[in-house]
Amino acid sequence: MPPTIGVTSCRSLPDYLESIKRAGGEPRVLDPATDGAAAIVEQVHGLLFTGGVDIDPARYGETRQPTVSESKIDPQRDAFEIDLVARAVAKGLPILGICRGMQILNVALGGNLIQDLPSQTPTTIEHLKTTPLWAIAHDVWISRASVLAALMTEKLAEADSCAVNSRHHQAVQRVADGFEVTATAPDGIIEAIEHRTLPFCVAVQWHPENFWRTGEFRELFEGFVEAARARS
Repeated sequence: MPPTIGVTSCRSLPDYLESIKRAGGEPRVLDPATDGAAAIVEQVHGLLFTGGVDIDPARYGETRQPTVSESKIDPQRDAFEIDLVARAVAKGLPILGICRGMQILNVALGGNLIQDLPSQTPTTIEHLKTTPLWAIAHDVWISRASVLAALMTEKLAEADSCAVNSRHHQAVQRVADGFEVTATAPDGIIEAIEHRTLPFCVAVQWHPENFWRTGEFRELFEGFVEAARARS
């Protein structure tokens, strides 16, 4: 039987679900209104934290910038996912975070975020390129000693960088204890983190799920699903 992968709900689920299926996993969409974090970590073999709305800065002890309006946050989702992260980490479940998913991992474990890149960290690098979903925005430089690099040997092909898409205006600032930075954009914005001691806890700021048709990041999903399979 394929391992069950819990996938946090968001508005653009199909590409996440297809990426998991093609990597050999069975996705289960999680609903913060009906699912309990304590039960979920007993029922799934891995967790994929997806992209989506902003994380409320109150979650990391800051006042909202004007760019983070009430309409751009989801308190119920924040609370559910932060609880889910804590329980999954305690249990050692394999975790993959994507975009907001990377940010919620960092916040849940004590880090903080840049609330708005354009106003707080001006840069010539395009971090919010919305269409098409797979449009290349910039390169990322990946640490050769990382789990991420080991998973992406085919994509990297002896290089230290690769081209990615990008759709975010928030980003990891202070990295939570236990994590290390494993990729950055040319302007220094953090593009990937991974946990030093957990069996599999990798997170990226770009959207590899949008490439399921062409397979550029297939290895990342396969490595995640294989780690979940080892738990099943």
